[in-house]
Amino acid sequence: MNSRHSRRRFIQGMVAVASLAVFPIKLLAGNREAFKAENTDEVMAAIFGDKPVSESAQVKLKVPDIAEDGSVVPVSVSTDIANIRSISLIVDANPNPLSARFNLMAGAVADISTRIKMGDSSVVRAAVETDDAVYMAQKSVKVTLGGCGG
Repeated sequence: MNSRHSRRRFIQGMVAVASLAVFPIKLLAGNREAFKAENTDEVMAAIFGDKPVSESAQVKLKVPDIAEDGSVVPVSVSTDIANIRSISLIVDANPNPLSARFNLMAGAVADISTRIKMGDSSVVRAAVETDDAVYMAQKSVKVTLGGCGG
């Protein structure tokens, strides 16, 4: 029975590795450029190209007004907008503003929570991408102790 479980785990592992091997290279390259970008406009262009971007009350961004420690700022984003492809977190004042990007599978619940680093007080943006547009929410956060080497 142990050998059967071992074979099953091996096969499951191989399937996972094979699925990573066919991940679109273009998507990886776009993310790489976006994470290297030095300002918010470069991030938006690298990720979303010429898709229209608009503020939306349907994007719920939860981040504290004051972050006592910029190295661990909790952020949550959720939305009921249909056909979400990705959720990106952008911190305008960081040296590299793109803090996180979550690619979602079709039918996934668009609800993420994570912690980000903030080097200084800044606007935090949550960009929610669909097939044809980008919806955004933003909030100013005051950082008392910087988390990016400050």
